[in-house]
Amino acid sequence: MASLQDQLLKAGLADAKKAKQINKEKRKQAKQAPKGQQQVDEAAVAARQAQEAKAQRDRELNRQRQAEAERRAILAQIKQLITSNRVDRGNGDIAYQFTHDKKIKKIYLSETLQTQLMRGFLAIVELDGNYELVPSVIAEKISQRDESRVLTRKDPAANQVEEDDPYADYQIPDDLMW
Repeated sequence: MASLQDQLLKAGLADAKKAKQINKEKRKQAKQAPKGQQQVDEAAVAARQAQEAKAQRDRELNRQRQAEAERRAILAQIKQLITSNRVDRGNGDIAYQFTHDKKIKKIYLSETLQTQLMRGFLAIVELDGNYELVPSVIAEKISQRDESRVLTRKDPAANQVEEDDPYADYQIPDDLMW
């Protein structure tokens, strides 16, 4: 098969004089280049750079997709923990107030649930705009995944009185409303 240059010459689209001049310039450039240095193909360099840039974009996109998938998995875990372990509040008649997003919120509890909440056996968590009661062990698991979901949780060890506490005789009642 003849080269493109030969085909153009046969078709009459290029002349022999111009072809000889181009070949002479190519030989001259090859001789002028230092012997140890290879001529760099600019198209190959540009293609390699474009390929590296595309690979970098793909890695970043995959990282973002993976982060989104992890976030969704954590949200699903939290939802499952809350729905499977929530404590039924029933028809409570005691209002319990707590803060959420710098606003005071109120839920109604029975006396036993309020006592358990005050002693740290229960915690208040948020799920889809609703407030639920869950055991404090479950609240700990939820806070490991997303701290902002656990709204109220008391440490059961904080209820114990120290031996040398001068105010041990003056206990704050659990039903004190603010």
